[in-house]
Amino acid sequence: MSNLDYDPASLPDLLPLYYRRLFPFAQYYRWLNYGGVQKNYFQNREFSFTLKDDIYVRYQSFTNQSELEKEMQKMNPYKIDIGAVYSHRPNQHNTVKLGSFQALEKELVFDIDMTDYDDVRSCCSAADICSKCWTLMTIAIRILDRALREDFGFQHLLWVYSGRRGIHCWVCDEAARKLSVAARSAVAEYLSLVKGGEETVKKVTLSDPIHPFIRESLILVERYFTRYALQEQDILGHKETLDKVLALVPEDILSHLQQDFQNEKKPESRWKLIRDHATRKQATAKKGHYFEKEIMLQYCYPRLDVNVSKGVNHLLKSPFSVHPKTGRISVPIDLRELEKFDPFAVPTISLICEELDQPKPGEEDEKADDKENEKDTAERRKIRDYKRTSLGKYVKYFDQFLDGVARSWKGELLKKSDLQKDF
Repeated sequence: MSNLDYDPASLPDLLPLYYRRLFPFAQYYRWLNYGGVQKNYFQNREFSFTLKDDIYVRYQSFTNQSELEKEMQKMNPYKIDIGAVYSHRPNQHNTVKLGSFQALEKELVFDIDMTDYDDVRSCCSAADICSKCWTLMTIAIRILDRALREDFGFQHLLWVYSGRRGIHCWVCDEAARKLSVAARSAVAEYLSLVKGGEETVKKVTLSDPIHPFIRESLILVERYFTRYALQEQDILGHKETLDKVLALVPEDILSHLQQDFQNEKKPESRWKLIRDHATRKQATAKKGHYFEKEIMLQYCYPRLDVNVSKGVNHLLKSPFSVHPKTGRISVPIDLRELEKFDPFAVPTISLICEELDQPKPGEEDEKADDKENEKDTAERRKIRDYKRTSLGKYVKYFDQFLDGVARSWKGELLKKSDLQKDF
């Protein structure tokens, strides 16, 4: 079965199998429990489920992995969202005195959606994506990952494909989880460069001197700009797209460029003319003029939904949730393989459920072993099930990510035990 064979009508039949045999509950709990360093951290976490017919259930919370597992297998949610860690158990929020139920902590999160780039992509629009415009998501990950690690010092970044047309980032460091609304807003604003809605023509304005963060971002943008903007989107090749670019050029240069373009039709040569004019203007002007850099950033720089990042109590789609329309699993992205990541190759729920029925080499021997060790057969089968499918490599990467986060948990637990010894 190919990924294209997914039928949304089959979802009610596939979800029970997915949650019973394939969803990585052990890793999921390991992530959101953060080593049990903070008491009641998992218990006070909000989950929300979207059920069949768009029934939305908020303020779900669970004592442990087993309780979460049972409830998800009972409800078979079409979508799972993760919220904040609250002062009290979310499922008891109605019993708490008014005003005392507060969102305390949550991962610092980022949400980037391809629809926000509709003014700079001609290959697709709205919910549609293709390999040409997916380059924008690759650029976004490269720029934001570098900034969050190098400029802010965060280490534990989980990048996740949304299952359809976007990406999410979960910054899982303890310092990130404890950030206030004001601090989250400051980080989001620092990373935001493209400003203004559909009516705004010029969405990027650089000041002089250019901030070091923007200089670093430009290095990454330049790596992709020729391929994405000039070749794949052909922004200088057609009148409609060319006019959009020329609207970002200073008026005193515009007539010169229009004249030059009469004799030069190749996109790469036209872009060289733009850069040459920008260099000459920068050499003679008192103040810096960076219009060619502003064009590059407007076409390629990440477009953040800052409201998602600012709020502690904002919900975000969970990793390993299924996208009901595409059937694709929301999987972690391994940055070591980022250039090869293909959203269309991400497995659908129908594909992995079908793969469960296909025996893998050596499985007959394992079955014989299972008969001899019936006590742990169920647990071993559960561990093996996702490994038998295309989901396996994504769970393996999630495991590796959690191993990295666990090193910081262990450090915290050691500190706590040392403090206890002192008393």
